[in-house]
Amino acid sequence: MSRHFSMIRDFQLADWFTLGNAFCGTGAIFAAMRFLQEGILRDLMIGMALIPLAFIFDALDGRVARWRNQASVLGRELDSLADVISFGVAPAALAYACGMQGGWDWLVLSYFVACGVSRLARYNVTAESLAEGGDKVKFFEGTPIPTSLLLVVLLAIAAYLGHVGPQLWLGVVKLGPWLLHPLVLLYAVSGTLMISKTLRIPKP
Repeated sequence: MSRHFSMIRDFQLADWFTLGNAFCGTGAIFAAMRFLQEGILRDLMIGMALIPLAFIFDALDGRVARWRNQASVLGRELDSLADVISFGVAPAALAYACGMQGGWDWLVLSYFVACGVSRLARYNVTAESLAEGGDKVKFFEGTPIPTSLLLVVLLAIAAYLGHVGPQLWLGVVKLGPWLLHPLVLLYAVSGTLMISKTLRIPKP
């Protein structure tokens, strides 16, 4: 029996914070789906509130790992997977729930998630070189994926003011066969900044 749970026993304290991040992101996705089913705004707001909580877990896991001197490859991979959920898929799902449901919206939101995945994969394979011989990365190449929290905050303000669905800010336009909500272009900008090779942001 003990062998079945050997991986869980190997988790460090920081890994549990990382899993808390993933838990919040997954909860946000379910909240978005529930809002689409029931139409209760509270569900959507709960989902949006979970993203800042995920951000807190994400900020703490690295600090806890360094404090306990328990940084590991497993922890780094867990962190990236959790970030994809909480700051990639969940913000896209929340945008869809808010009304960005046109064909062009789908493409932009999918592009945003793909950029987030690519950004994290690049970070994982270049982290050692970016650390320049030290034990900590000194700067980010491209914006970190948790910056998508800003998009969620914007959507939360819109939702609180009742600007979701047909009342979504900036309206909707028809381009060819599909609809586009101009607000979704913020996701395109965010995704593009994530994968930038020239944008370097000092890491605190």
